[in-house]
Amino acid sequence: MPTIFRFFGFRFMFYSNDHEPIHVHVMKDDCEAKFRVVPEMIM
Repeated sequence: MPTIFRFFGFRFMFYSNDHEPIHVHVMKDDCEAKFRVVPEMIM
């Protein structure tokens, strides 16, 4: 899984062929979270 960046021990990653909606995995130690990427609409 490609790492986007590391910050204070957190590893931010994504799968290039993962399912929709677009999301980022964040891992630290034995814990993992997923955050959905939602585009902001600018008017």
